[in-house]
Amino acid sequence: MWHLRFSNKLAAALVLVSAVFTPSVWAVWPMPATFAEGKIGVEIKRSDFMIKSNVTSSSVINAAIERYQYLVEHEYFESPYDFNEGALKTSGYIYSLEVDVQTAQDVFDLETDESYTLEVPVEGKAVISAKTPFGAVRGLETFSQLIVANSGRKIIKNAPVRIVDAPKFPHRGILLDTSRNFYHVDAILRTLDAMAYNKLNVLHWHIVDAFSWPIESKVHPELTEKGAYSVDMRYSYEDVKKIINYAKNRAIRVMPEFDMPGHTFVVGEAHPEIMSCLNKQPNWDKFAAEPPSGQLNIADPRAVSFAFDIITEYSRLFLDLGFHIGGGVLNEDCWKEDPVVELYVRDHPGESINSLIVGWFTQMSEKLGEMGKIAFAYEDPVINYNFTAKNTTILQAWVGEESVSKIVDKGYRAIASPWNRYYLDCGNGSWLSNFEGNSWCDPYKGWQQIYSYNPLTNITDPEKQKLVLGGEVALFSAQSDETTVDRYLWPRTAAFAEIMWSGNIDPVTNTTREPSKVAPRLTDQRFRMVARGIMAGPLQPLWCIRHPEACLHPSAAT
Repeated sequence: MWHLRFSNKLAAALVLVSAVFTPSVWAVWPMPATFAEGKIGVEIKRSDFMIKSNVTSSSVINAAIERYQYLVEHEYFESPYDFNEGALKTSGYIYSLEVDVQTAQDVFDLETDESYTLEVPVEGKAVISAKTPFGAVRGLETFSQLIVANSGRKIIKNAPVRIVDAPKFPHRGILLDTSRNFYHVDAILRTLDAMAYNKLNVLHWHIVDAFSWPIESKVHPELTEKGAYSVDMRYSYEDVKKIINYAKNRAIRVMPEFDMPGHTFVVGEAHPEIMSCLNKQPNWDKFAAEPPSGQLNIADPRAVSFAFDIITEYSRLFLDLGFHIGGGVLNEDCWKEDPVVELYVRDHPGESINSLIVGWFTQMSEKLGEMGKIAFAYEDPVINYNFTAKNTTILQAWVGEESVSKIVDKGYRAIASPWNRYYLDCGNGSWLSNFEGNSWCDPYKGWQQIYSYNPLTNITDPEKQKLVLGGEVALFSAQSDETTVDRYLWPRTAAFAEIMWSGNIDPVTNTTREPSKVAPRLTDQRFRMVARGIMAGPLQPLWCIRHPEACLHPSAAT
């Protein structure tokens, strides 16, 4: 029902535009599920505007109110499309924003409700209503985006406004690799800010890989001592806790990944005795997808014990229920030529490399269950090696777009990360010094290619569609670090964020939204992010932004 503060006269003036492009909706990214607006401009009463909540015991709510109070007071955002706009007429004032939350409980997981309702009248008090603190955080972001600068004032253009909003997918994330190149804590925090501006909710922290072990280990301190690039390129326990808390206050979960048994050369710096094919040169390509080669020895009980130590230690440090155990791009030749593996297979009739791989992931999955965690893994163990995982396991589909349907056909939940759509590190050529060709995942993925992908493509069964939990874009960091992370991620990841939040299907026409219609809104979001300190890359020349109808490809312009 309409809130009582909306008079019948005003309610009748509202125009329902369920996720359809309108001037006011330009300001909101990602597109809300439903959006209703009027035609009256209202001004934010800056001198005494206050954000208040009925809940005072939630650290998430308290931190969010402090952030957005500051934004409303200090942000002065002028849309690039308003460069020629004069003073707009306003007829009322918004004096305050009330945040009404049903519960102060701040447990955040896959089941958490992120829905909210936002109502902005033509005079008086705006209201956000949410079931959880995390829904309130989403509503606060939307409110902040409605406000634009105009002739020295801060206004909301088309009141009254009513938004009823909730995400399409519960898992909307970024995979960030901090092993190939190191990112200092401030760069990760800045990325979390940008995620919150786009209503993303999972930082999949690919924290270690073959190249380095930057995270402190109290159980195996030798890993960091020998595996970090330097003393200054390490994450302490306190750093991790700071990142987790910062993320939670922005309605973002932090899920760690410790990729095992592959991609573990760095473990061999401290424990060569549990490794196979350790740094084979110069023909590393027989044993790994990229140098340096090295995989945990899946036939050695000491390697299993080591992996259990890692799962146990970091399950306690990272609070999220999800724990990613990797499993991608395993190299069988690495183990076939290992004498320990060869002897084990010979002495155990019926055993093979395949059965050892299945046995490894069975043991890791059981260990995670003991720790009360939900296992995440890449698709490879299930799709390539017929590993029968627990039905609670969540698989990340990266090999191709068809992988999502393969996973749900087997009854597992899926996260969509097809490399040909969502790998954002691609398009920079090879990082091998003596090779002039492209990288394996070139070319560069433009925002249009990201936006046009629907994870539910070719999945028509409603029950199977429910198994698709969402997706992640991936930034593996062979050619990225904190100096490039903003422009590599943004604004392309904003395009992804809208697909995850509200989809790319226009509910009126039931067709994919045209990029030419999406581009102005995405450009608006990009400029707002830059104003907030996120160095998102430009989408096109400023002239095109001011003359959008003149910068269309002729083949698609009619």
